[in-house]
Amino acid sequence: MLGCGAIGSLYAAHLSRSGGVEVWAVDPWAAHMAAVRESGLRVTGLADFVAPVHAVTDAAELPACDLGIVATKALHTGAAVAAAAKALADAGVVSVQNGVGNEEIIAEHVPRVMRGTIVTAGAVTAPGVVRYDAPGDSWIGPFEPSPARPDEIELLAGLLNQGGLTTHAVADARGPQWTKVVFNAATSPLSALTGLTVGQVCTDPGLRTEVERLIDEALEVCARAGITLTRDPRASVEEAIREAYAHKPSMLQDVLARRATEIAVLNGGIAAEGRRTGVPTPAHDAMVALVNGLERSWPAG
Repeated sequence: MLGCGAIGSLYAAHLSRSGGVEVWAVDPWAAHMAAVRESGLRVTGLADFVAPVHAVTDAAELPACDLGIVATKALHTGAAVAAAAKALADAGVVSVQNGVGNEEIIAEHVPRVMRGTIVTAGAVTAPGVVRYDAPGDSWIGPFEPSPARPDEIELLAGLLNQGGLTTHAVADARGPQWTKVVFNAATSPLSALTGLTVGQVCTDPGLRTEVERLIDEALEVCARAGITLTRDPRASVEEAIREAYAHKPSMLQDVLARRATEIAVLNGGIAAEGRRTGVPTPAHDAMVALVNGLERSWPAG
């Protein structure tokens, strides 16, 4: 497990519940890794258990692995996988990160890659403790240019299911991946720029117009690229209003903490695919420019 924030911690903990699996996690957060080594990884919220996980801060300490999961922030993908490349040299490796483009970076360092998409949500509340906030399915499938073997995809899906995380092995994972990307790209940057929750963004008349514009552009890109979404993004918007009105997306959390955002792999990823397929994406280009400008306004250090 590369990256042991909320999602990485939840995946590591649940995998440890699959019979006969040895789980290793690497993350630079020394206090978190030390607590996991000493007392196990504690899951609270929707589940309550302690998982035995080997936790290290240096990827050089990882043994040779059969499977790898990348759960870092997108901007750390290259460095994390490069550091663990020796351990992952003969592994099937999946990204469970936000956005698009992470798989291409992973494939620069390891030979067999999977696309992954998740809906599960949580938060690390203290070193060694992760709160399981929201259940949700996961989908994994081959990354077309450098695909993992079918048996590796099936094995990982089976282990996650055994551990308690509903996971689907699929032949084409682009649909689930882009379904999540389109929704996040239509709502997260507007939340980050305004400080409003997802529900507030989606119910404000002026902002809802921008949400619709971002969705329309993304759907045109998907149509040109031959990507079939698994759900209408507008249904996801309505569900967010009902079920997650007060939710602050990770991009807003990054802005509030003055951390670099993942705008490049969300709206930037849609814009890049638009350029590749010949679809103009001025609304997504605007979100990238505005969020990047906001980041540049923060004092250095």
